[in-house]
Amino acid sequence: MLRWLARSLGSLLAALLLVGAGWWFHFLWAGPELKPWHRARLDAEFTARDYASGRVTSLAQYRALERRLLDQVQTRVLDQVAPADRGLFVRYASGSRSDPAVWDTNWNMTFVLEPDCAPRGGVLLLHGLTDAPYSLRSLGEAFVRQGFRVVGLRLPGHGTAPAGMLDVEVEDMQAATELAVRDLRATLGPDAPIALVGYSNGAALAVSYALDALERRGELPQPSQLVLLSPAIGISRLAAIGRIRTGLSDVPGFGRAAWQSIEQEIDPFKYQSFSFHAAGVTQRLTRTITRRIARAAQAGGLAEFPPTLAFVSTVDATVHADAVAYALLQPLGDGERELVLFDVNRLAVAQPLLVDDPGPLTRRLVEERTRSYRLTLVTNASPQTLATVERRYDAHASQATERSLDVQWPRNVFSLSHVALSFPPDDPLYGYDAPRTERHVQLGRIEVRGETGVLALPAWMLTRQRSNPFHGYLIERASAALERAAAGAGTAAVPAGRCTPVAPATPEGTP
Repeated sequence: MLRWLARSLGSLLAALLLVGAGWWFHFLWAGPELKPWHRARLDAEFTARDYASGRVTSLAQYRALERRLLDQVQTRVLDQVAPADRGLFVRYASGSRSDPAVWDTNWNMTFVLEPDCAPRGGVLLLHGLTDAPYSLRSLGEAFVRQGFRVVGLRLPGHGTAPAGMLDVEVEDMQAATELAVRDLRATLGPDAPIALVGYSNGAALAVSYALDALERRGELPQPSQLVLLSPAIGISRLAAIGRIRTGLSDVPGFGRAAWQSIEQEIDPFKYQSFSFHAAGVTQRLTRTITRRIARAAQAGGLAEFPPTLAFVSTVDATVHADAVAYALLQPLGDGERELVLFDVNRLAVAQPLLVDDPGPLTRRLVEERTRSYRLTLVTNASPQTLATVERRYDAHASQATERSLDVQWPRNVFSLSHVALSFPPDDPLYGYDAPRTERHVQLGRIEVRGETGVLALPAWMLTRQRSNPFHGYLIERASAALERAAAGAGTAAVPAGRCTPVAPATPEGTP
């Protein structure tokens, strides 16, 4: 009996090893074929070494590298695309509806918006992972009307080809952020306020810079205000697996091992394919931030952290909404801190369709008497109406002041999403209420019907909410925060209609 059990156990272990090995090799080789935009090596990209060595220390020099990058994208990506891959909705097919070049402005590159009056301050926009400066374009256009000089920074690895995300590091993005802030300070003078506005991974970079500025006071310009949209403060620990698989991708035949997902590249201003290395980069950044905040809070070193306004959707499939409250705002302590929480659409008829009710998180945040920040909830006025209200709770308080908002939930929208907050409903690319055009793809207006499993697009690309019906409210609140920061620095408000933006400055020679 013992010999039989031993033989059986040995056979079982051998079978498990065989199945495991087969699964592992399938794991490494499975998936769609890699395209030129997955394989290209773009060596003109900015790195932290360029900044540390003094080779690239100004925004003008940074943008000169971007011009070289454009040339490399042309020769190493666009010119290598096979005729069979030049489809109507392929980003890297010249003249297609997904080609960034069909737009009047190349929003994949760093842009500068100058007011037509003397700038009263500066704003640095930091986009999210796999995104481009386009994602914060609408906010930048609102801020320049307030009289601010706005820089929409293209972070390293972005705006070119998904292959750019195979070797970009946290330090490269942090160095680019520091360079842009220093350039704003040199341009605006020593006293003008500088605000950092970040989305997702860009919000994490804004927090990281604010911590650096505290630690290196006197060396780095101090930000006057942080505005954070869907900030990546807490993400899945599974992202760390990226460092394991990326190493294997350098072995011939194992190129797919670098990619968590390989999707159709139909978005002109955002990569759809996602590398494991990029996931590992974000995981390392967010983990480091939470540890730095916890240490600084314990040492009492956060009293001078800049005023912070964070916007989060109650349901977010990318980052943990509760981490913004518990790992960022709460440890910062008392001060100008606020969390704006966009609730789900609570019209009674929609409730049975939700997998989970996000209500417990909201109630917990409202009822916590130790809450050191203001909490604002944007929600239905009642479960029987699409009309919405703003409920604002002061720090340490559970009683709200309520204000009716002049906006309703669209009937077919049950929640916002991680990617929706920064785009207005009429955004030409992502808006559900955008004027129709045949010139370029409109991802917010995709309306297709047919059999399941036929389209080569993932279901989330067809159903995920991409724009924000409360975008006007978000602009109102963010603009007010920047106004307070400017007033605190002694810069006067700009009379309505007095300061309008000039055309966005784009790299020379681009559309």
